[in-house]
Amino acid sequence: MAHARTYRTKVKVGNWNEDLRLEEDAMKEYLERKERGELAAQKVDLLKHNILRPVNLAVTKDGGLHFGDVVMLVNMGGENRESSALSINADINSLTKIPSPGIQAPCGVSAGRGIHPCTRTAFIITSVDGSPEGSTLHFEQSFALKTTSGFARGLYLTSDLQSFQKCAKKSRLQEVNLNDEGCFLSWWKVVQFDPQERLEYEGRPVTANVKVLLIHCKTNQALAVLGDQVIWYFLFFL
Repeated sequence: MAHARTYRTKVKVGNWNEDLRLEEDAMKEYLERKERGELAAQKVDLLKHNILRPVNLAVTKDGGLHFGDVVMLVNMGGENRESSALSINADINSLTKIPSPGIQAPCGVSAGRGIHPCTRTAFIITSVDGSPEGSTLHFEQSFALKTTSGFARGLYLTSDLQSFQKCAKKSRLQEVNLNDEGCFLSWWKVVQFDPQERLEYEGRPVTANVKVLLIHCKTNQALAVLGDQVIWYFLFFL
């Protein structure tokens, strides 16, 4: 016994029991989060599947826009800039599962180069003055823009005056985002693109697929895309 080896390669040293328990706890926590769908990869898949789901846009029969129409707001770009569409700026931190999976307010917006009708780029022209659904939208008439129901939650496109505490992250201009409360901050109006013809067009029906300005009623500022203010994303679908 005096010459017997008391140590072998299979002997466990250190806090081996504690390390084993920590590994078991980590695996248990991982499986529980996976079952609840809380893993980052699961959230990314959920966001991709829902926010890129195709949406059917309204088809105009008389060439005009109407309340209740599902539309896209597209900036045609220029010589050194591609076309872009107003889009929901959501990531996995914008998700909620209560009462059902969807984005939570407030949620940002941006201009995306993917000009495809989907949940991310579709908005509904909504009446704020009691105009019935299906009636024609006119120049200078107030209205609201809502995201589609379901995953996009029917949020209102909202803006407010610029302040030191509240402004856009890149441009420092007034912030535009999506909110669940429909109020005067979510009122917009369409004006003629050519300033010399705006007085003549006031009260006329708005024609679909033409270049116009979208003006915020409270601040009297136009919704715009700034080509020198680029937000980079690590996810290809954003």
